[in-house]
Amino acid sequence: MKKILVINGVNLNMLGVREKELYGDESYAALIKKIKAHAKEIGVKVKCVQSNYEGRIVWEIQRALGAYDGIVINPGAYTHTSIAILDALKAVSIPTVEVHITDVDAREEFRKISYVSLYAFKRVIGKGFDGYLIALDELKAISEGAEK
Repeated sequence: MKKILVINGVNLNMLGVREKELYGDESYAALIKKIKAHAKEIGVKVKCVQSNYEGRIVWEIQRALGAYDGIVINPGAYTHTSIAILDALKAVSIPTVEVHITDVDAREEFRKISYVSLYAFKRVIGKGFDGYLIALDELKAISEGAEK
């Protein structure tokens, strides 16, 4: 069974409360439930973490080295500002998919900058909660390809 770490960044814990017109009214707990159900369905083990602190996100990425086969990351606003998160991803060299619930490229200009995308092999944007499921599927597919 493959192990995937799902990291959610700043303000993702406020899903269902913040900007419902953009993010919908489903809670963070509902997102995690959906991720875990899909992971079970496709036969991967998943751990989900959320932090509003950049250093904690970096720490989780570093701890993933040797423990996880893939990372799904939605850094929230840190996407557009954090070279530290990019450097941590590069340091561990774990296959990574970047996810955003909204289509960040269709929003404010500053949201079109993604440091994480300089490392992630795939970017899933604007698919809502389903973006995480797509990311899990992508990581499972590449890990299976590596086994052959």
